[in-house]
Amino acid sequence: MIPSLAEIKKSLLTSLWFMFLTFPVMVIRVNTIYKTVEWRWRNLLIVGAGSFFLSFLWRYLIKRKETGQKKIQPGSTSVKSLIQSAFDNPKLLIPSLAALAVFTTAFPFIFSLYQTNIMINALIYIVIGLGLNIVVGLAGLLDLGYVAFYAVGAYSYALLNHHFGIGFWTALPIGAGMGFLFGIILGFPVLRLRGDYLAIVTLGFGEIIRLILENWNEFSFGPSGIANIPRPGFFGIDFSLHQSTIFIYFMMVALVIFTIFVVNRLQDSRIGRAWIALREDDIACQAMGIDKTKTKLTAFALGATWAGMGGVVFAAKTTFINPASFTIWESIIILCIVVLGGMGSIVGVITGALTLILLPEYLRAFSEYRTLLFGVILVVMMVFRPGGIVSTARRTYQFEAIGNKDEKR
Repeated sequence: MIPSLAEIKKSLLTSLWFMFLTFPVMVIRVNTIYKTVEWRWRNLLIVGAGSFFLSFLWRYLIKRKETGQKKIQPGSTSVKSLIQSAFDNPKLLIPSLAALAVFTTAFPFIFSLYQTNIMINALIYIVIGLGLNIVVGLAGLLDLGYVAFYAVGAYSYALLNHHFGIGFWTALPIGAGMGFLFGIILGFPVLRLRGDYLAIVTLGFGEIIRLILENWNEFSFGPSGIANIPRPGFFGIDFSLHQSTIFIYFMMVALVIFTIFVVNRLQDSRIGRAWIALREDDIACQAMGIDKTKTKLTAFALGATWAGMGGVVFAAKTTFINPASFTIWESIIILCIVVLGGMGSIVGVITGALTLILLPEYLRAFSEYRTLLFGVILVVMMVFRPGGIVSTARRTYQFEAIGNKDEKR
């Protein structure tokens, strides 16, 4: 594609505008000790050339998107079709799962303790991301206070262990039950709300929980938090720090597999189809005889259950929690995992969690710019792939004829 003169002018104006905006930051450096001013004109040239090139690239991609030039040509394949073919073809699925199982099993023995800890964090976010996917991806209910259920699970284990000496395995179902209970408590006030109003109420709920934990010192020990939380054991075996980390890793792998199985079954169940109907059109959903109250409460309660379990594991892994670990930014990160990966898609949520949790860790070499790169990736994804990295496929159901089961309609 040969650029026209008008496009060159637009890119030139864009680069000049960026050079003007970034001039005080990128060019002027003041040394307050020696009281000198350094002029870095090279940075200004880099900003101008970079913005000029990116403006061309951005306009070209937008034009391709608008004119439909990115449509798949006959005989070509896409990422989505490759993934779908891998799931539908046993010859590809079985070797892929076997290779993934071998890599997952060998991971903590091949990589360092630091890498294993990062992967545990990613697995925790996969679990709670799949939980939020029930609320946002399937039921279409925007929840900005999801981190409150995460905090409920973590503090359930920490407080029960501190006051009553309850261990991890007993606290895990209790944390899940507390998340379920608080999901119902949040669900009741928001039954008639949707859209922005629902988001504001859930955001307020998350902040209420955090402020209670931060200011009720007699109950939650306030900003000081709770320390010396025991790590999970196994039939009384004493683990070293390294062994305990490996054990938590495999425990999280098992929990992720269990979560994927349950969420996948929920999608195909009667309540799962009710969630999808609620997401598409809640008025038509109610007209079809679906109980909106029950459907919404079930979505909030089941989604919060996985957040409660993830909070218990988080408290056991870090051995210390305080309200600063459960801010609004945690809710935003979890929501970004669901939206960026693909709302309603299990594979998409897993991909989004691995991308958003592992990428910032491996971009520490660009520590000054990694937040900027993170934001650029999100903007590009939302513009060119609004459905997410792995968007969910619309499900179709076929019914067999009563008289002839071999013939499908």
